[in-house]
Formats: sequence, C-alpha cells, structure tokens
Amino acid sequence: MTLVVDSYVERDSWLHMWEPRCKLIGLMSLVFAFAFVQDLWLLLPMLLVTITLYKISKLPISFLLQRLRYPSFFLLGIVALLPFFSGRTIIWQWGWLSIYREGCESVVLIASRFFSVLTIALILTGTTPFLTLLQTLRSLGLSPILTDMTLLTYRYLHDIAGNFATMRTAMRLRGGDRRGQPWFHWQLLPQFAILTGTLLIRSYEQSERVYQAMRLRGYGLPKQSGSPEPAHGRGSFIALGVSLVVAAGFVLVGHGGWGR
Repeated sequence: MTLVVDSYVERDSWLHMWEPRCKLIGLMSLVFAFAFVQDLWLLLPMLLVTITLYKISKLPISFLLQRLRYPSFFLLGIVALLPFFSGRTIIWQWGWLSIYREGCESVVLIASRFFSVLTIALILTGTTPFLTLLQTLRSLGLSPILTDMTLLTYRYLHDIAGNFATMRTAMRLRGGDRRGQPWFHWQLLPQFAILTGTLLIRSYEQSERVYQAMRLRGYGLPKQSGSPEPAHGRGSFIALGVSLVVAAGFVLVGHGGWGR
C-alpha cells in the first residue's frame, strides 16, 4: 500500500533515524509547549527551534509550503480582523478605521504559534512512516480499534475520492455537471444529492466487504506472539531528554512571566 504521507520517509536525516517512540514523545512535548507560549519575546527562540528541526529533517521546503497553504488561508480569515477590533492602544488611524497594537501583537503571536506547531507536526509525520507512527501510538497505549480505524480511514479516503471522480465523469458524459456551470449551481443540487447518496451506499457496502475479508484472515483474534521491541540507542534518549528540557523551559519561562 503506497501512502502519500510517506513520500520523504526514506531520507537519511537524524530525525528519520530517531527511535519512533522517543521522537513522538519529544516532538509532541514541543508542540504542546509552543501552543502555550504567550510572551512575544519567546517567539524568536520558538521559531529558531522550529526552523532548526526542519533543517535537520532534510525535508524540502515545498513539502512545508504545500501543507501550510490551505490552513494558512483559514487562519488568515480568522485573525485578519484582530488589529482593527482588538485592543485599546491605537498605532494608526484614518477616519473611523483604527489599528490597535494589542491586535497586531495577537496576530503575530497566533501566526507564530500556528507555524511552529504545524511545522513540528509535519516533521513528525514527514520523517516517520505512517504505519510505524500508528504502531508507536498503539505501543504507547492508544486503543487498537482507534489505530485500525485511522489506518482504514486514510486508506479508503483515496478510493472514495477516485470513485467520486469516476462518477462525476460518468455524470458529465451523460449531460450533467457541465463545465460551464458553477460547482454549487442550484440546478445541479439534485444531481449531486443523488451522487453523494450513491457514493455513501457504495462506501458502506465496501466497508462490509473489507470487514468480512479481515475477519476471514483472523482480524480480532488474540495474537500468539508479540513483535520484538525496537532497539533503543543512547542518542534517542539524549534527544528525548533535550526535547523535554526545551519544552519544559518554554512552559516554565512563559508561566513565570520572565522578560515581561
């Protein structure tokens, strides 16, 4: 099974070779620490840590930009109005339109945290095979049902998208969904309702077939022997310790209000 998220997992950076459980705990600790940053003076160290980790990962810039694009549009739509409505200290005014310093600081804070958190998450998924990541989550206590549902959902989303494209092509060849009409034209709503209903029925029938096939192959039966534990190198534990110390430093310094 070829997974789109595994495009760059075969590279030879140190982050690719980091033991998965240590990497998951270390990077997620940074994610949570960065999410709680409230001081503007901590943004520069946070961004430096993020950029350094991405540089070490040897992931291409296009990988980051492609996955930041659509979430960035969503974030921009939410925070773009903050400088005009949030705060009390006016730094620029033209007639009734004012820009407030507190609103601008909020935009910088939210955007920086968004970039750092999402970039760290992309480093985790971009340097770890998807199946390995799910196995790591299961070994750390996540329910096997949830990991199996995550894998199957990701796997068959591509099949559903392919079926949807095929059905749209068939509908267009029969005179529906013409290229000249907008996607959400009201005259096409009944056709898309039928298309969506048919897709849901086919997906449900396919899920039943997949489940029956899995049951026939022993899914749900207790395993006879567990898989051997992966080897842990000293470097993995050192990197985990450094990550936890950095994350704790951001939380403690931010919570203590240093530098204010």
